[in-house]
Amino acid sequence: MRSAPHAKLSAGCVLVDAHHHVWDLSVRDQEWITGDALAPLRRNFSLADLAPEARAAGVGATVLVQTVTVAQETPEFLALAADSDLVAGVVGWTDLTRPGVAETLARLRELPGGRHLVGIRHQVQSEPDPAWLLRPDVHRGLAALADAGLAYDLVVRPRQLPACTEAAARLPELTFVLDHLGKPPIASGALEPWASAVRAFAARPNTVCKLSGMVTEADHTAWTVDDLRPYADTVLDAFGPERLMFGSDWPVSTLAAHYTEVLDTARLLTGGLAPHEREEVFGGTARRVYGL
Repeated sequence: MRSAPHAKLSAGCVLVDAHHHVWDLSVRDQEWITGDALAPLRRNFSLADLAPEARAAGVGATVLVQTVTVAQETPEFLALAADSDLVAGVVGWTDLTRPGVAETLARLRELPGGRHLVGIRHQVQSEPDPAWLLRPDVHRGLAALADAGLAYDLVVRPRQLPACTEAAARLPELTFVLDHLGKPPIASGALEPWASAVRAFAARPNTVCKLSGMVTEADHTAWTVDDLRPYADTVLDAFGPERLMFGSDWPVSTLAAHYTEVLDTARLLTGGLAPHEREEVFGGTARRVYGL
């Protein structure tokens, strides 16, 4: 695809990548990396790998997001953030279904780098119950996040969006951040029922969406900007730029595109916005939602 020229942000506006990962397979396995399609991801990806690409693209701050449901990963990520001049926030993991979530969050914040904890995420997409978010024990954990002033990242499939909408309605004091647009079926070209479900979710004022993960929901080898545009336009219209934030989803995105290609694609998809609206998508929303 053809890259877009870099859109200018005003002086003092830091470009934020609100969603990326790292992992070290010598520390622990990433059990989700299975099959031939994901084989290129079965190696280590570190901040040292990301930093040159991010800096070259003009990114000044990032949010590091959990990958596995292992409690020790979050302290490790916080320690990485403490030693990094790039990572401004960490979305970690803790078991929301266990009693004492508030105490766990407090302990995490006391660790090295604990001030970088900005949110929690769980692999809801892997839960067989589409209403998992509405369970009483999960609700209790989500309420603890709200009390702690943290956001909750949602990694879900379209069939789980109705439960996301209901959870947002039940907990108006908690900000719900939808990762990867809710994973619409871009490769098939279908918009419904995803579009209606994501619009219902966006109708809740305490919801935000990440403009991320699109290239890997498309055909990895033959996607075009036009393939992505109907999905980007849907969330732009539903959430508005002040509730939309760019995320690279690196290194998962490398299955379909280089880092700068992902960023330039997001710029093309938001090319019709006014300059101040682009600044929201590429930094303002992330700074405000995550308190970066």
